[in-house]
Amino acid sequence: MFFALPSLLLAVTLLVIVLGSCTLGVLIGRRLRGHHEPWREPIGVIQAALLGFVALILAFGLTMAVGRYETRRVELVTETNAIGTTYLRAQTLPEPVRSQSLELLKRYTDLEIRLSTTRPGSPAARRVIADGETIQRQLWALADDALRDAPVASAPRLYVDSLNTMIDSQTSRVAALGNRVPTSVLILEVVGASVALALLGLYLTVLGRGLLPVTLAAVFVTLLLLVTFDLDRPTRGIITVPYTPLTELRASMDLPPAAGGG
Repeated sequence: MFFALPSLLLAVTLLVIVLGSCTLGVLIGRRLRGHHEPWREPIGVIQAALLGFVALILAFGLTMAVGRYETRRVELVTETNAIGTTYLRAQTLPEPVRSQSLELLKRYTDLEIRLSTTRPGSPAARRVIADGETIQRQLWALADDALRDAPVASAPRLYVDSLNTMIDSQTSRVAALGNRVPTSVLILEVVGASVALALLGLYLTVLGRGLLPVTLAAVFVTLLLLVTFDLDRPTRGIITVPYTPLTELRASMDLPPAAGGG
């Protein structure tokens, strides 16, 4: 639900929800201001306990989002290394398998770069993954031809090993891109923060205090929620997974091959 929203709409939605809850708390607090004595202590205890609980939930959600973000970065580097190794070993294959494999690996790298800018789970992402799997099957068929032509040669065997690693790493990366913080956790964060800030606004209004503290708290919580959500959106927003290793690898593929082939 939150993952599909554009970044600007997501930020506005979170701000409206949080500030709206604060406004509701302030309005209720004004109605209770004339009878604040019976309400002061229970409201203060409840809002203090709820604020502590929400702080724990926000920290938990942020930790989950950061962990998934780091996993995506690691998986991208792992896949880049696997593609690079496969490309180098493909240069040692005999012709015509060598030239055909090198060209397919270039196209495959282009697809993986496109995957880095496509929303996971979207129709565009599924098309990119399907195209990549098609190239994987073509590469595997060429590797089989190389093995049949030279069953005891070391170059085709090493190439097959690296090609298998490359295919596995792509699967791991796709899984990491789709491994998001559960929606129930995100909803709990938003609802909990809204209720806690509403009680804070109510409590401060009942006491006749200024609204600056609750406003600052609302802005801070909104920013914290936005960072958590943004970390969980690896291909969009402000905090994205950098795919520079893939682009640098693709640029190196335009250089003359280092090996002349078998």
